[in-house]
Amino acid sequence: MLKLSGIDKTWTLFLDRDGVINHEKERDYVYNYDEFIFYDRVHEAMNIFNDVFGKIIVVTNQRGVGKGLMSEETLSEIHDEMSNDITSSGGRIDGIYYCTATDNKHPDRKPNQGMAIKAMEDFPEIKMAKSIMVGNNLSDMEFGRNAGMYTILLKTTIPTPPLPNSLIDLAFEDLFDFASCLKQA
Repeated sequence: MLKLSGIDKTWTLFLDRDGVINHEKERDYVYNYDEFIFYDRVHEAMNIFNDVFGKIIVVTNQRGVGKGLMSEETLSEIHDEMSNDITSSGGRIDGIYYCTATDNKHPDRKPNQGMAIKAMEDFPEIKMAKSIMVGNNLSDMEFGRNAGMYTILLKTTIPTPPLPNSLIDLAFEDLFDFASCLKQA
């Protein structure tokens, strides 16, 4: 059972991107930073996470690159701008991992655990038993479970999976709702 009151700097927060940090485009991709729209109060949430977690990692499937709809360079620009915006408001992102593969069997494509393994290689202090995956889809929850993490579902995607669900430890309305509860714990 995940207890928010027990989380400290020895913990790692894994965040999905689209539908968690920024608004997800319906059946489409964010092609440039002009289309990247933060959810309300994400910057405040990231400031809270900065004070609580030892590491903050973004893990995101980006099939649009694999389909040739955008370049990896453009994706990197979007991530750089996102990180800069978060950092300039007092938050941080320690690492961003993405999978551009179109094949669902690719080891890095969520729900497979490849991106978590890469993060642990880059940051050996990460312990999966002290990590939380926050996402808006069941594939994010499966990724967290496959990697040995706790899972938190954000109810930002319609329809929200029915609750309770064995893949989901906790559910919140959005990232700020989770951060607020974490701060009060």
